[in-house]
Amino acid sequence: MIHFLNLRKLNQPFEVAFQKKMKQFLDGGWYILGNEVKQFETDFATYCGTKHCIGVGNGLDALVLIFKAYIHLGKLEKGDEVIVPANTYVASILAVLQADLVPVLVEPRLKTFNINPDEIEAKITSKTKAILPVHLYGQLCEMKVINEIAQKHNLLVIEDAAQAHGSQFSEKEKAGNLSNAAAFSFYPGKNLGALGDAGAITTNDDELAEVLFSMRNYGSKVKYENEIIGVNSRLDELQAAFLNIKLKQLDSENEFRRSMAKRYLSEIKNEKIIMPSWDLSQNHVFHLFVIRTSNRLELQNFLKENGIETMIHYPIPPHKQKALSNWNNLSFPITEKIHDEVLSIPLNSGLKASEIQHIITILNQY
Repeated sequence: MIHFLNLRKLNQPFEVAFQKKMKQFLDGGWYILGNEVKQFETDFATYCGTKHCIGVGNGLDALVLIFKAYIHLGKLEKGDEVIVPANTYVASILAVLQADLVPVLVEPRLKTFNINPDEIEAKITSKTKAILPVHLYGQLCEMKVINEIAQKHNLLVIEDAAQAHGSQFSEKEKAGNLSNAAAFSFYPGKNLGALGDAGAITTNDDELAEVLFSMRNYGSKVKYENEIIGVNSRLDELQAAFLNIKLKQLDSENEFRRSMAKRYLSEIKNEKIIMPSWDLSQNHVFHLFVIRTSNRLELQNFLKENGIETMIHYPIPPHKQKALSNWNNLSFPITEKIHDEVLSIPLNSGLKASEIQHIITILNQY
C-alpha cells in the first residue's frame, strides 16, 4: 500500500539530528521558552521576511491570538465582521468565533479553491473590519487584489498560512509577510511539520508583536506580573528544536513537491479527473495535491484496490457542520461542489520514484 502520508518515513532523514538535539534538551534542563524557541522565532521571521515571529501552541491559537491582540489594541471590537472563505478548514472560522467576532463567508474560485476577490466587496458592510484569506492546500491567494480592497475599505488583512510555508510570489513577497499578520501551523503533516502540535505568528507590526509575546504567556512579560488577560499557548521548546532542524530543508521539500506536481499535471491524462490549477510559479508549495471528480467514492475505491491511499480535504463544508447549525440552511454552491468532488492523492518527499509512477499509471487507467 502506498500510504497517503508516512510521517515515519518523512522524518527518518532527521532522526540522528533529532536524537542529538533531544540529548542536548535533556542535559540543558530548560523546557519552556528557552533558546530553541528564540532561535526558531528569529530564523522563521528571517525566512518569512518579517520583523517578528511569535511561537505559539498551534495554528488555531495563532489565529485566535491575532484577533484577540487586535481587540486589545482597539483595532477590532467584539461583534466586528471578518470576511472568511466558505471553502476552508473549519479552524479558520472557529478562530473568528472564539475571538467573539462574526465570520462572513465568501465563495472561492472553482479553479484555485481559494477565496474569490471578486465576491469580497459585495459582502463588506459598516461592521466589516478584517479579511482572512486562507492559502488553501499551499497556494497563495490573490493577495494584491485583496490588499487593495482592504486599503480601500480600511480593513485589516490576516493570512491563514497554515498550509503555505514557503509559498511566494517573489523573494520578498512570501506567505507570512503579505498582510498585517499571519498564522502558521506546524502540525506534523505540514510541509514544515513538528512532532506534535506547534504554531507561530509572523508580523511586521511592533505593537502587535509586543502584545502577542505577552498574551501567549498568561499576559505576562515579567514572571508573576500580568499586564493583560492572556492564555497559555507557548511554542514547546522541544518542538522548536525539531523545527529548527527541519527549517533548513523546507525549500528542498517544497521543490520536491513542485517537481512531483509538475509530473502529475503533465502525465495524468484522464477526462474523468479535473487537475488543480497552477501557473508553475513558486506561489504553490503543494501541501496537498487535490484533484476533482464527479464520482469521488468510485475513484477512491479504485485507487484503494490498486494499493493507493487517498484522503478527502474536506468532506463537509464549514456551513454544513453540526457545530455551526445556525448556518446549515445557507447555500454556497461552489463550496459545496468542491467538498463533494475533491480527493487528495499522495505527494511528499517520502515517496519513491516507482510509487509516483504507479500513482500516475493507475489514475490514467481509471
